[in-house]
Amino acid sequence: MKLWQKDGTSVSGSVEQFTVGRDKEFDLLLAKYDVQGSVAHVQMLGEVGLMTKEESALATGALKEVAAAIEAGEFTIEEGVEDVHSQVELLLTRKLGDVGKKIHSGRSRNDQVAVDIKLFLRAAVLEIKDETKGLFDLLLDLSKQHKDKLLPGYTHLQLAMPSSFGLWFSAYAESLVDDLEMLAAAYAVTNKNPLGSGAGYGSSFPLNRKRTTEALGFADLNYNSVYAQMTRGKTEKVVAMGMSCIAATLGKLAIDCCLYMNQNFGFISFPDELTTGSSIMPHKKNPDVFELIRAKCNRIQSLPNELVLLLNNLPSGYHRDLQLTKEILFPAIEELKSCIRMAMLMLSGVRIKENILADERYKYLFTVEAVNELVNKGTSFRDAYQEIGNQVSAGTFSFDQQQKLAHTHEGSIGNLNLEEIAGSMANTLKKF
Repeated sequence: MKLWQKDGTSVSGSVEQFTVGRDKEFDLLLAKYDVQGSVAHVQMLGEVGLMTKEESALATGALKEVAAAIEAGEFTIEEGVEDVHSQVELLLTRKLGDVGKKIHSGRSRNDQVAVDIKLFLRAAVLEIKDETKGLFDLLLDLSKQHKDKLLPGYTHLQLAMPSSFGLWFSAYAESLVDDLEMLAAAYAVTNKNPLGSGAGYGSSFPLNRKRTTEALGFADLNYNSVYAQMTRGKTEKVVAMGMSCIAATLGKLAIDCCLYMNQNFGFISFPDELTTGSSIMPHKKNPDVFELIRAKCNRIQSLPNELVLLLNNLPSGYHRDLQLTKEILFPAIEELKSCIRMAMLMLSGVRIKENILADERYKYLFTVEAVNELVNKGTSFRDAYQEIGNQVSAGTFSFDQQQKLAHTHEGSIGNLNLEEIAGSMANTLKKF
């Protein structure tokens, strides 16, 4: 069944297979949202007189039965049926006859797909937000738990200055705050209703678009019918940008963990059940989870670029190219959620090495502390720098690593501002 097919016409099987592609696979993910959009639409049709109130009620009841079948995992797109929209209309026509044939009044598949994707992505963004908040909470807890344990800080992968596990964990927590700012912007874009824009040029029917906006829980609608259609692809790209920010934070955390559990660093370790081994080297404990998180998150960071390449130079109006946004973005949503969950699983089992900086190899981490100590005693900074630098060159530098590091400013080892970071996250979450 094809909504566009006329009597006596047919389409080549090769053309149909090529144009449908993987669309049915992803349409099943959209099925419940397609029904939600249809319920709002037919209720509005009943209110504006394009269906009688009785017809609207019958169609609404039948759609809710379809929704129940979807929820129970019993919904399929039948052989020969082009897409989820056709399947839903077919089911209603079988059950209600001519009433089922009326549900497409005032709609095009263009705005139907657009509203399905908006609803799907809006829900996906909220799920990603919740998963990210879980990781944020874990990172803050780890920061509190290990705030007094020091580790080396690096610049250019060379020893730099003392850091701490409190500083390290909370750095990634605060990074997630900014990532969710980007995701919140994506949420605002998804939370607008394109339904009623038809094929992209509106309708001569007296549709009440504000009514469907309210029924679907959108914050607002995409007012201009041409722009409503232009949000196809753009919405996906904006969501991909938000996802790519979270993926960048996860990827950086993953490579840190790979380095820090390397025997030459030895700062952290994990239980055997969270690592893998070698087929010939019995001592190996490999960070496979973090390596795969890194790889998957690199792919997720490429999503905006992939969508740009797909969408660039398309004029206004609908184009079949837009169908491919689903196979680019939809699997990546599940990949990102999986990466967040696995990062939480790993970090829940992390073991921190004690007294790392007591090792002689880390003594030069304290050169800045030594410079600052001289400055506090009245030496100019530049002279203090020269004096400590000369000691390093001569091999005579030493520093009492047992003394407490006096880092007190906001966001330093001794003043992590964890409550403020938590407050920033709380303010960001209000935007969803």
